Amino acid sequence: MQQTRVEQGLPYFNRFLSAFPTVHDFAQASETEVLNLWQGLGYYSRGRNMLYTAKEVLRLHHGIFPTDYSTLLTLKGIGSYTAAAISSFSSGAQHAVVDGNVFRLLARYFGIDLPINGTAGKRYFSDLAQQLIQGQDASVYNQAIMEFGALQCKPKSPDCASCPLQFDCYARKNNLVDSLPVKLKAAAKRIRHLNYFVCTDGDLLLVNKRTQADVWQHLYDFPSIETDVAVDLNDLQFLAQVQEHFGKSVSIKMLTSMKHVLTHQIIYVQFFALDNYIINFINTGDYKWVSRGDLEHLPQSKVISSFLTGYLTKY
Repeated sequence: MQQTRVEQGLPYFNRFLSAFPTVHDFAQASETEVLNLWQGLGYYSRGRNMLYTAKEVLRLHHGIFPTDYSTLLTLKGIGSYTAAAISSFSSGAQHAVVDGNVFRLLARYFGIDLPINGTAGKRYFSDLAQQLIQGQDASVYNQAIMEFGALQCKPKSPDCASCPLQFDCYARKNNLVDSLPVKLKAAAKRIRHLNYFVCTDGDLLLVNKRTQADVWQHLYDFPSIETDVAVDLNDLQFLAQVQEHFGKSVSIKMLTSMKHVLTHQIIYVQFFALDNYIINFINTGDYKWVSRGDLEHLPQSKVISSFLTGYLTKY
């Protein structure tokens, strides 16, 4: 559920549970299987971390998933928030969860104007939350405070008039509900331009496995050239790059374009069809020919999946 709404994540949870009913089953899975099931959720490192952790649970913990907070923190992909949630829900450990809902509720109720995404603010809220959970039923308390923030103390237009905490809430009494919590302004998103080339041979498509430490690592897409700015078929410098990769006789046709927004970057994607190309460029990437049917079973980014379902069927 990290970075994903429950209603979006629940079908994935059910599919994972069906495919891997135990940690043992999960640990035997291939990365391709996991990423294919994960497809569409984004933040694919989460799926890879889950697979790595399943193997570690099998190797180090005899297949029994830990419930101890400190032990959970040693597992890849599990930080303080997730460890607190797992340990409190599974064994009643008194470790407070601090998510966006908790930040918001505490900031408003206590009138805290420290930025929730700053180092000092994170530490302050974490310490405060830990003080509040002492003596409570940790499982019930953590669930309640997250739900209260999500359903009652909502980010926009909360129903303060019906809130049972309104008479002691600092933000309510001081007309600061819309001003809290405080958050440092995020850095400007990186703008990227990615140009994909669709090469076909009958029913076969040339695909690339992304191995570099970048977005969509270990997912499949098409051969591509990234440019600093948006390009088109009148851009002589871009055409020269295409010819350098695919041969002087290559012909190129624009297919479609789309915009893909990620947390820290915006990627403008264009798809081009190629003909009369040469394939010595394969040495520059991890490329292979696959059928369209086989491609459906390979993990892809949402960009590629959308192209395949929305456009390639007509191509």
